[in-house]
Amino acid sequence: MSMGVREDIKILLVQERTTLTELADLLNEKTGKDYTVYGLSQKLQRSSMKYDEAKLIAETLGYKIRFEKINS
Repeated sequence: MSMGVREDIKILLVQERTTLTELADLLNEKTGKDYTVYGLSQKLQRSSMKYDEAKLIAETLGYKIRFEKINS
């Protein structure tokens, strides 16, 4: 069963013991853009987050996204 970006990011937040509020603050510091808790929450709920944004979030939390070939 495949998880989506929403679940993956929630897991990363729990693993890093951080909140969506803290993530928004970190993203603001890193990019200089205005990330809000509401905006991030809505993108996660609607599954409308772009790949670049998911990658930025992963990197901000100290992770990288990696693709692995499925053996079939």
